[in-house]
Amino acid sequence: MTERLFDRYTVRATAIAEGSRYTACMVVSPRGRAGFPVYFAICENRSFRDKALAEAAAAKALEAIEALEEDGTPVFPEGYTGFDDAPPSA
Repeated sequence: MTERLFDRYTVRATAIAEGSRYTACMVVSPRGRAGFPVYFAICENRSFRDKALAEAAAAKALEAIEALEEDGTPVFPEGYTGFDDAPPSA
């Protein structure tokens, strides 16, 4: 599990099993204060058969986070999709 520390939160990249497939996600936990972790699915319209691939996708997305909003919601670069696919041509 990969993690990054922000001023008020710790963000961890992980994969969660959903049946026979895995979903890449971020777990945002408050640091040094009361609160509960919040889970954010990454690449929601794609699931993985291999846990390691889902974890790698989550780790890549963790690196792309620019900041966290006040409530801990990750902020990604404009147009970020989380996929390695070529963007659709205009």
